[in-house]
Amino acid sequence: MRRILLTAAVATTVALTLTACGTTEPAADDNAKKSGERITLTDANGAKVELDGPAKKVVATEWNVVENLISLGVEPAGVADVKGYKTWGTAVPLKNEPKDIGTRGEPSMDTVASLKPDLVVVTNDLPPAAVKQLRKVAPVLELRAADASDQIGRMNTNLDLIAKATGTTEQAEKVKKQFDAKVVEGKKALADADLDGAKFAFADGYVVSKQVSIRPFTSGSLIGAVNEKIGLKNAWTVKGDKNYGLGTTDVEGLTKLGDVRFAYIGNDGDKNSTPFTGVLAKDSVWKSLPFVKKDNVHRLPDGIWMFGGPESMGKYIDSVVEALTK
Repeated sequence: MRRILLTAAVATTVALTLTACGTTEPAADDNAKKSGERITLTDANGAKVELDGPAKKVVATEWNVVENLISLGVEPAGVADVKGYKTWGTAVPLKNEPKDIGTRGEPSMDTVASLKPDLVVVTNDLPPAAVKQLRKVAPVLELRAADASDQIGRMNTNLDLIAKATGTTEQAEKVKKQFDAKVVEGKKALADADLDGAKFAFADGYVVSKQVSIRPFTSGSLIGAVNEKIGLKNAWTVKGDKNYGLGTTDVEGLTKLGDVRFAYIGNDGDKNSTPFTGVLAKDSVWKSLPFVKKDNVHRLPDGIWMFGGPESMGKYIDSVVEALTK
């Protein structure tokens, strides 16, 4: 997670001051709107969250939560690191101009309080002390950010919890069905191109203090799980962490991949995130790799948040299929 937060820190240099309030009105389930009944949820820590009704003004501290809210038709009132989301999450763009509440790791309690939210949605990546402070401001729904044992299941569970809190369960079902359809379409397209079972390695990379660090997305990562769903074989043999399924390696570590198809996501808004076309372009080890020699290196579109929700993953599938079958 440190690297994920690092990404945000690198991408975000200016805190934007924007104004707007969110609403769930266009997407809220009819029954939920009419009943106005209290909602009781159990969050990732087993804590009970009580709401007077579907939350209408929601603040989010993590970008996967932000994406889920947008997918559900909920315009968030407050978002952590708005500029960072607009850089890394363009595949599922904001439709309003939420208030920037600070960084994902350190949201401004005063700013959140000023919004008078019905609900604050956080993940367990936020320090417990910050969660405790937020609970003094508004009801807090805490989600588990990632789970290497079942990333797609975790993704859907988080979407469902947010949907229940905002009265948008019907829309959640549509979003999940759209993702499932993307899986089926992607798997068929790859099979038709004789790529079922093809060895595939996805990574991102960063240049920090002039050193290149490469982050393998193992089978335990969300993207790794999606890759296997569409019939690709994850070529990474390094071990990922228990939450995000991410490993660590360097350019020498890439020599263990052998003859694979390699893909990555960088971002032109963060020049440190594109070492594959930057400092590595002239690196002798990089140039000697079989997949580099065969031109089997694919840069996927910027703005697909690699830790996002069903919509991001659906667009990721589209991008992989297009890259491998063109």
